[in-house]
Amino acid sequence: MPHKPIANPLSDIFDRLLTAYGPQHWWPGDTNTEIVIGAILTQNTSWSNVEQAIARLKQADALSFSALRDLPRPTLEDLIRPSGTFRVKAKRLSAFVDVLFRDHNGSLSDMLSGDLDGARRRLNAIHGLGPETADAILLYAGNRPTFVVDAYTKRVLRRHFLVTEDADYGTVRGLFHQELAPSSRLFNEFHALLVKLGKDHCRTLARCDGCPLESLRHDSAL
Repeated sequence: MPHKPIANPLSDIFDRLLTAYGPQHWWPGDTNTEIVIGAILTQNTSWSNVEQAIARLKQADALSFSALRDLPRPTLEDLIRPSGTFRVKAKRLSAFVDVLFRDHNGSLSDMLSGDLDGARRRLNAIHGLGPETADAILLYAGNRPTFVVDAYTKRVLRRHFLVTEDADYGTVRGLFHQELAPSSRLFNEFHALLVKLGKDHCRTLARCDGCPLESLRHDSAL
């Protein structure tokens, strides 16, 4: 039997995932400062590695922007070593902190406030901060309604024929902004649910049995 088209497939996916998994309570950071640091450190590594780096920063009483500003670069590199590519990430953290104090007097709320597109451009202009990291900081630390697109998101949408293989970041993000009401709470939960789905079922090699979206039209080989 052919699949009937769904009026709003993204809303249907969200409802199915929330019913199956429940709220995810993501991002796992105690403060907005920790969320920002985690968003930068998690690039190209697992969250467990980021947790180790954050724990080392806490132990060194260095989990604040003022502390990061005053740390010698070699010390910062050593503290975040578990996150991988620690020299690159130390440079990115330092670049973020430099802009924060130079342009916003050390105020994260000031940096993330105002026009959303303008705030995204400010973050994207910082060395090493791509659109995914910028959106993660805005959504999770700034409570701004911007969707975070990661590899899990694109894979799920591609396998359910909502985007094409060559869809870029802006195209995928735009789909969520076009089809859903702008809500930081919704975007937060939806992104976290897609990560959960990606880890449990929608892996590089799909595990469709028992997937909350199994009954939807899909192609696991994509």
